[in-house]
Amino acid sequence: MHIEDTEDPRAAQGTVPGTAHRAPVRPNREDGAAMTSAAPQNAASPDAQPQQLDGAEELSPSERYAASRRLAKEQATQLYAFRELYDFPLDPFQIEACEALEGGEGVLVAAPTGSGKTIVGEFAVHLALAEGRKCFYTTPIKALSNQKFADLVKRYGAEKVGLLTGDNTVNSEAPVVVMTTEVLRNMLYAGSQTLSGLGYVVMDEVHYLADRFRGAVWEEVIIHLPESVTLVSLSATVSNAEEFGDWLDTVRGGTKVIVSEHRPVPLWQHVLAGHRMYDLFTTRVAEERASGRKRDSGSRGGEADVNPELVRLARAEQDRRGGGDRFERRGRGRSMPSGRPGRAWTPGRAEVIGRLDDEGLLPAITFIFSRAGCEAAVQQCLHSGLRLNSESERAEVRALVEARTTSIPDEDLHVLGYYEWVDALERGVAAHHAGMLPTFKEIVEELFLRGLVKAVFATETLALGINMPARSVVMEKLVKWNGETHADVTPGEYTQLTGRAGRRGIDIEGHAVVLWQPGLDPTALAGLAGTRTYPLRSSFKPSYNMAVNLVSQFGRHKSRELLETSFAQFQADRSVVGIARQVQRNEEGLEGYREAITCHLGDFQEYAHLRRDLKDRENQLAREGANQRRASAADSLEKLRPGDVIHVPTGRFAGLALVLDPGLPAVGRHSHRQEYSEGPRPVVLTAERQVKRLAMIDFPVPVEAIERVRIPRSFNPRSPQSRRDLASALRTKAGHIEPNRQRKGRAAAADDPEIARLRSALRQHPCHGCDEREDHARWAERYDRLNRDTRQLEQRMKSRTHTIARTFDRVCALLTDLNYLVGDTVTDDGRRLARLYGELDLLASECLREEVWEGLTPAELAACASALVYESRRADDEGGAPKLPEGAAKEALGEMVRLWGHLNALEEQHKLSTMDNWGQREPDLGFAWTAFRWASGHQLDAVLREVDMPAGDFVRWTRQLIDVLGQIANAAPEDGTVRATARKAVDGLRRGIIAYSSVN
Repeated sequence: MHIEDTEDPRAAQGTVPGTAHRAPVRPNREDGAAMTSAAPQNAASPDAQPQQLDGAEELSPSERYAASRRLAKEQATQLYAFRELYDFPLDPFQIEACEALEGGEGVLVAAPTGSGKTIVGEFAVHLALAEGRKCFYTTPIKALSNQKFADLVKRYGAEKVGLLTGDNTVNSEAPVVVMTTEVLRNMLYAGSQTLSGLGYVVMDEVHYLADRFRGAVWEEVIIHLPESVTLVSLSATVSNAEEFGDWLDTVRGGTKVIVSEHRPVPLWQHVLAGHRMYDLFTTRVAEERASGRKRDSGSRGGEADVNPELVRLARAEQDRRGGGDRFERRGRGRSMPSGRPGRAWTPGRAEVIGRLDDEGLLPAITFIFSRAGCEAAVQQCLHSGLRLNSESERAEVRALVEARTTSIPDEDLHVLGYYEWVDALERGVAAHHAGMLPTFKEIVEELFLRGLVKAVFATETLALGINMPARSVVMEKLVKWNGETHADVTPGEYTQLTGRAGRRGIDIEGHAVVLWQPGLDPTALAGLAGTRTYPLRSSFKPSYNMAVNLVSQFGRHKSRELLETSFAQFQADRSVVGIARQVQRNEEGLEGYREAITCHLGDFQEYAHLRRDLKDRENQLAREGANQRRASAADSLEKLRPGDVIHVPTGRFAGLALVLDPGLPAVGRHSHRQEYSEGPRPVVLTAERQVKRLAMIDFPVPVEAIERVRIPRSFNPRSPQSRRDLASALRTKAGHIEPNRQRKGRAAAADDPEIARLRSALRQHPCHGCDEREDHARWAERYDRLNRDTRQLEQRMKSRTHTIARTFDRVCALLTDLNYLVGDTVTDDGRRLARLYGELDLLASECLREEVWEGLTPAELAACASALVYESRRADDEGGAPKLPEGAAKEALGEMVRLWGHLNALEEQHKLSTMDNWGQREPDLGFAWTAFRWASGHQLDAVLREVDMPAGDFVRWTRQLIDVLGQIANAAPEDGTVRATARKAVDGLRRGIIAYSSVN
């Protein structure tokens, strides 16, 4: 059985030493003879798992009796029986967590990737079976659910383990059920009978609640689980585990927080530059960081920690680049030096794998933040002739692949790139990303675990819980595209990715290798590698579906109270404490300022208020004057014509100029809309013979034509001679005319009655005659600034208190407007919404209510429903307008977009659209034609040939479409056609490649 990164130590193999530049030790020989491996450094000692009374003959009778009593007591525990199931000792943090569980407490276990957190989850399974209760094991993704299901079936047998992922339902009433977290959330809202007898819930990868799109599901489950259920939360190492544990203790009661920062397999950090691999840290620091030990200084990494050779190399390369040295590109993925030996460069991908093979550092995962980059890397390895497998291994690979792909029709194999993929596998090389066919990904994972694939090029999705530890992890770059921009890899992401290095029970060391790139800063990399933790931030917000389900079960008042217990509100309330302290300090400062501005002649605060009002009024008039001048300037520019001579008042081209083109919008010319929205932009010839397009910023005041010059028909603005002749005519005709100096100052305030009143009040105030008036005024200004800051802090406090409940109120108000809620009553429409989950739940419900989908064929309904789940990976304008089915489907899609616009306006009306990450995104029509074709029965080759979409994406979106169609079938009225049509659409979609792909 494969437990997450906790393989049998008897499979231990030799590995390389901690510093890469020392002589490597080759891994185990191909004949299977294994070298002795050191046991995990933090493994429990044999005394921690007593099998017998060692040294009993040396004990006194009373000591032997006491020891036998202790042994008998320990052997009576479930933990003792559980430990007997494994051939390796448990670590202290695992034992501590299991003991807390057996003692009746819930636990939060935060530990590094590869430390064996899932052992604690499996102990919860063991306890549930021993107590005759149920255990639900939840994961964030279906692939991880499938993997854990297979593991538990091997351990406990198929009759005791079930699977629920939305796609698959296997033995759902078993005592142990593996499921995605969304499935459990839906069961809680539906009051499913499957919850009966539930004793334990394991929430694997619970730090996923920070996910901006799906994170709320974890908090919903934690809040709504019955009090009788013991919660086991497994998290990556986060810096605020205690805060999260405090919240769990508040909402669940009795929760013990167990934090382990120690890596069972030390991780060494390297930089591969050219032909040489450098250790990132100095030897002493490297040893501390490799094992996960904290440094006394608590530093994240500085130049003193970094290998000085690497620092010198980086500085030398920086100096060379600054001196104008150029790098020339020689082949993909490799920057070669332009002439000097000893230079650093980025080695090619095949070169990197070859180097790792020479060092005994395979198998390796290379993270490339691009699907195309992963596929290109495999091709580069193939073209280089790289072969990592022996003939016997090649035969083993082919046998396994053929056995696992027998259900795929032969006509689909060519479409899926099967033969090229198998060729790479036989050589020990593979890609792994979300665009691959799920079956292909499963095979890559299995071959990698068996050691038959030794180099995998993967996107970061591989790091999300999949059990694929490696000896080494390679990071090509430290920048990735996050969907909006190219951003630096965060410390949390770096830790998650490099945490895959080091297979427990197989490797005594793991290795993280960063490839040299021009501009690499070793000190910054040290800081990235040295920060092993990151804070867990809630992304919780009430959704429409959540609101109707909560009101249905608890009513509005109780629902509000429940939402106030969310981790999001818990964190917001805690942040208010710091703000409140700052407000208190500010109030003390304000009291001191009030004393400093005390005047013996009168109320200086009143006097300061008059001064401030006067200044504000003057500034207001100045702004109004400036706006008026800008409007007048724009009007004057619109009156200009070619041949007008003007004086440009300001800017680089101030002075005499001849208008060649007034820069007005041409009728019907859309290309000028942006320019004209910023005002006219005249093209002029200056007296210095320059042709320039000016902007409104060059005309702070109005201008007018002071003369006219005829522009010859033969004038060519690109001809120096033409410009010279026309500029000469300009100077001759108008050079003697002085510019009309227009008034630029502030708008006259002398005639403003409010300013006159304020000035009079100032002169009459007693404090106006104080000798210390200006000193008092300076203190008053400081008082005003601090008072303004304090009021802003108080507003922040107000905005953060009860934020979740206020959002819930707004959601309920919108649903009341749409008649989904009437007070504490959920209407028939609301009960339909309660059965629809997803980002566009309200839009789907409105489509059913408005009968948008009535009368559609199954294929047309599939096309329409696809807009509820699909999200384009690229901007729509890159590929133009999406192709849509004609007829009823196209009309229905148009109606869906109209309904979305109506809902979006309602969200703005209820002030929901101003909140972070709120609002239903616009339906995406980019998958409609593909879904229509597939549901209509067309072959895979014909469907994929028309769209630029990898097979894996096609499978994933189709499976999500099947899921939402199932929801629509359950929610649709019985007296309409949609329910039956949705079920037929599901049948039409679930065929061929969709039917035999087991992972979403």
